[in-house]
Amino acid sequence: MDTLNELIGGFAAALTWQNLIFAFLGCLLGTIIGVLPGIGPVAGVALLIPLTMNLDATGAIIMLCAIFYGTAYGGTITSVLLNTPGEAASAITTIDGYAMTKIGKAGAALTIAAVGSFVGGTIATLGLVAAAKPLGELGLLVGPPEFFALMVVGISLLVALAGKSMVKALISGALGLLISMVGIDPVAGAPRFTFGSDNLLDGVSFVAVIVGVFGLSEILSYRKDTSASAVHAPGLRSLLPTGTEWRRSAPSMARGTGIGFGLGLIPGMTGSVSSLLAYGAEKKFSKHRNQLGKGAVEGVAGPETANNAHANAALIPLFTLGIPASPTIAVLMGAFLQQGLTPGPTLFTEHSEIAWAIIASLFIGNLLLLLLNVPLVGLWTSILRVPAPILTALILLFMVIGAYTINFNVFDVFVMIGFGLLGLALRHLDIPLAPMVLTLVLGPLMERSLRESLEISQGDFGIFLNRPISMVLIAIGVLIILSPLLKLRKPQALNEDPET
Repeated sequence: MDTLNELIGGFAAALTWQNLIFAFLGCLLGTIIGVLPGIGPVAGVALLIPLTMNLDATGAIIMLCAIFYGTAYGGTITSVLLNTPGEAASAITTIDGYAMTKIGKAGAALTIAAVGSFVGGTIATLGLVAAAKPLGELGLLVGPPEFFALMVVGISLLVALAGKSMVKALISGALGLLISMVGIDPVAGAPRFTFGSDNLLDGVSFVAVIVGVFGLSEILSYRKDTSASAVHAPGLRSLLPTGTEWRRSAPSMARGTGIGFGLGLIPGMTGSVSSLLAYGAEKKFSKHRNQLGKGAVEGVAGPETANNAHANAALIPLFTLGIPASPTIAVLMGAFLQQGLTPGPTLFTEHSEIAWAIIASLFIGNLLLLLLNVPLVGLWTSILRVPAPILTALILLFMVIGAYTINFNVFDVFVMIGFGLLGLALRHLDIPLAPMVLTLVLGPLMERSLRESLEISQGDFGIFLNRPISMVLIAIGVLIILSPLLKLRKPQALNEDPET
């Protein structure tokens, strides 16, 4: 009852006209930042912190949180319309989102993504209200061994992303792992695979890689294939999803919410991991999984819902334990400290009114994001009416600017170009790109947790089997990896995906 009263008090503070304006501006700026390839939520929130320095603590944090989850949807727009992810977590959405655009379903894809983002974000915020303390305590039980086991489950989903050839998927996954190993050794602190270049000490920029592999390679392949059919902007009747598409997307949104919320609680997890695992879950559990990659609504609904559920759930460790669960949350934590607020258990005792006002603003911000973007679906899809040469030039300009603004270094632009050529070669060889993105994201996290676990156990691998949570997770990963072998035992007739 006390929690409900405090939440009502939070709404009273969040619904003042000043704080509503801050929430609206945050959602709008976040969407715009998400649209621009390469900037992403971390840089976007960091760059806009100076705008909030003269605001009161409540208004400043409300605006920055709105920017944070606004970018989670904004990145979807260019992923769907232009096959160019605006930020890392939207990379997997390009697969089915852009395929829907090519068949005239861009409006439906963007609407599904907006509604999925609202559903995932709202349910995750309800979780923050109802279960912040117990879930925060559960997060303390996840040490390096459990984190490694969770990464094993994630890597095992490479099986689901394999497509027609497991060998080609393994090649793609191995490339991602090799790229992820460039930079400073996470434990020993020594440089590796840098070839004497200071630009590679921090590793290869993930954003530059995905913009090159997905966006630039798409443009290059389009220019190479002059017979490719043009993509037309949809008419008004195709802007909204059909009843069938709503029904098909509902289970995907439910799965995406669960995955995003669960992973958002774990420090170190990023929204891109949740999106990738949500897509992998659709590959395993969707009734229409054979249509994924060809413009299936499940391929948009699942990852996008997981992305926003993750963004809101990641605030739980920050509010309850003072632990930044991702780089963007770390930037938000810095903003808290600048405003004289210390995230953690004392936040609810020393600054209870501010804490609950921020939590209430998350509900308001998710609603504003839905109201802001669904009516603008027609505006976003009108981008497709721009003549192809002009649109291509603008996309290339955004890519170059986005790659450069990652670290304000021309080297990242060359990285993007290099991986654009690599992506073109992989497309030509029919090697799937998703496994490479999966291992590129999970590789560093998996290596760090593995080595930390072995340091704790003094080199004994038994630590992964002696802890119940890690043992169960590893068993799940092994079952997922072996699932294709189990399918081979079934008659060929039973191996076909059912349509109903």
